[in-house]
Amino acid sequence: MANSLLPLFQAISSARDDRELRMRVMDAVGEHFGAQRWGIYLLDEEFQVAEVDVCGVPDVNGFVDCYEKFGRAVDPVMRYVLDRHAPAHEQLVLPSGGWKECELYRHCCGYYGHEHIMTGPIVGAGRLIGSIHFARVGDTPAFCTEELADLSALCLHLSASLATLQMRLTSLISPLEMRLTPRELQIAELVARGLKNAEIGAALWISQNSVKQALKRMFRKLNVSSRTEMVAQLHGVFGS
Repeated sequence: MANSLLPLFQAISSARDDRELRMRVMDAVGEHFGAQRWGIYLLDEEFQVAEVDVCGVPDVNGFVDCYEKFGRAVDPVMRYVLDRHAPAHEQLVLPSGGWKECELYRHCCGYYGHEHIMTGPIVGAGRLIGSIHFARVGDTPAFCTEELADLSALCLHLSASLATLQMRLTSLISPLEMRLTPRELQIAELVARGLKNAEIGAALWISQNSVKQALKRMFRKLNVSSRTEMVAQLHGVFGS
């Protein structure tokens, strides 16, 4: 594990948007935490996955779908993080030997060889808006107390920077745009370009069903009933 996270904290604070922020984190955290696989998951207001960045996992879409279908509801580490807004690893929340017996391992993580996991919270407005995950594979040691402390510090900086960037974005967008989340605006822009749900999902690394559900929410927010109406209402937002 690297000695200091200070260079990363400085890089986080100078990111110009949330995408650059996530990329700076993704580029550095794997080595620091000695993980072979890691990722950032951002959630929408309905606690559905809106943004995903993953490194080291083969078949990323398959893993995300597996976790959403079978893992999230039985994830004891994520439950701890959600309840306390504090980072955790499997040995903190499960009894000795309990990891490979739990449903998360048997139905999801075991298929991908995740022998140890650690998760930290990304928070905003008093709720969980995302999480950062780490996994070790093969004959590797579990995450330790020092790494939990480092992850806690990282999550504080990441949460604060995301909040600052969101406030900056809110000050620049129109009242109409403010009805939609940043992810929904991305989806709307791709709809305006003529992409289908499957193509939008592939471009944004989310499932086709996630796109479908997001469009339903967007239609309700904008009081429209079709993609054409939505694009017409947002005319000018994307320079079209």
